Order: sequence, then C-alpha cells, then structure tokens
Amino acid sequence: MAEFNTIRAGQAGVRSAQIDEGLRAHMNKVYGTMSVGLLVTALVAWAVGSSPALMSIFRNVETGQMTILGWIAMFLPLVMVFAFGAAINRLSAAGAQLFFYVFAAAMGLSISWIFMAFTGISIAQTFLVTSISFAGLSLWGYTTKKDISGWGSFLIMGVIGLLVASIVNIFLQSAAIHFAISALGVLIFAGLTAFDTQRIKNEYIQHAQAMDSEWLGKSAIMGALNLYLDFINMFMFLLQFLGARE
Repeated sequence: MAEFNTIRAGQAGVRSAQIDEGLRAHMNKVYGTMSVGLLVTALVAWAVGSSPALMSIFRNVETGQMTILGWIAMFLPLVMVFAFGAAINRLSAAGAQLFFYVFAAAMGLSISWIFMAFTGISIAQTFLVTSISFAGLSLWGYTTKKDISGWGSFLIMGVIGLLVASIVNIFLQSAAIHFAISALGVLIFAGLTAFDTQRIKNEYIQHAQAMDSEWLGKSAIMGALNLYLDFINMFMFLLQFLGARE
C-alpha cells in the first residue's frame, strides 16, 4: 500500500511539473501574441496618423471632425470584439489568431488620430509608462496568492459605465466628465490587467488537468485579446494625462 501511494505521489508530481511547464509555454504564447497585436496596431496607427492624405479620409485635418468613414473606423473594433466572442467556438486556432491580428489593425485605424492630436514624444513616453505599469500589474496578478476573481463583476460594470459615459460625452463635450472618465478608466483597466492575468492562469490549470486540448488551442488567443484590450485602454486613458498636445 505504501509503495502504491508512493507511485501515485510520483505520478502526481510528474503531472504537476507538466502542467507548470505547459503553463509557462501558454503564458509565453499569450504575451507573444499580444505583443505582435500591439505592433500591428502601432504600425497601422502611425502609418495612417502621420499621413495627412490618409488621415483626411477619416477626419478633417483642420477641424478634427470625423467623416462617415471615421465613425465607422471608431466603432469597428467594438463590433469585432462582440463578433469574435460569438464566433470563437466555430473558428480554428489559426483562424482565431488571424481574426485577432485583423482586429489589431482595425484598432490601429481607430486610434490613428492620436498622432494628429499629440506629439510623438509624448505618445512614446506614455507607451513606456503603460508598458511598465502593465508588466507590474500582470506580474502581480500571476504571482499573487490572493483570489481576485471577485473583482470581475465590479470591473465589467465599470467598463460598461465608461463606454456609456464616453458615448454620451461625444455629444456633451464636457471637460469634467472627460477627466473623470480618464481617471476611472486608468484604475479600472489597471485592475482588469491583474484580474485577467490571474484568470488566464487559473483557467489554463483547470483545463490542463481535464486535458481539454481543443480549448487549449484557442485560449491563448482569447487571453492575448483580453490583455491587449487592457493595455490599449490603459494607454489611451493615460495619454489624456501624459500626452502633450500638438
């Protein structure tokens, strides 16, 4: 009996080591896919935002007012996020990855106006601050022993509130509301960065133990999308405080 228990303990130890190794590979894929997505977004945003001819398709370069195509580009990423969530079960892992990169390009198009509104140096500085903050928050979410799953519903409600307030303020143009949205946005997406990282880690462990290989093939893409959105939103809200206007 003691020998049997020893064998079982040894098998459990091997299985645990395999899950740990798989988790590291999984998180590396999540961060790698996210990083490529950010690069695609940055290149598209810079290419469009630094070209007056391209920018004029989406905004009046002199007044900053959006054209019809500008409004479409603004809301396209939001539509694609909902479409991605609805279609993920029908997509292959390769298809999900391609969809993510197309989405990243659409996001670059929607935020390209920042190169017209802010100096390049302030954009780069804000990106650096966001990167450092994101890395620290994600590392904390990955390593903390504290269960922060309870943050989820509160943070999602906060995101919905921010979205509604942002749409309303497009028409109100209130500086006070804009400041409040930016401040709350930084805090909410900082919390989501830690929350999403822990959730990605815990979900991998649960599915790896169940040997759900089909789920594991797509989960890294969904994890990359969630962290990508946390990063982009935190960057955009921080830019309102750190960005120097042209």
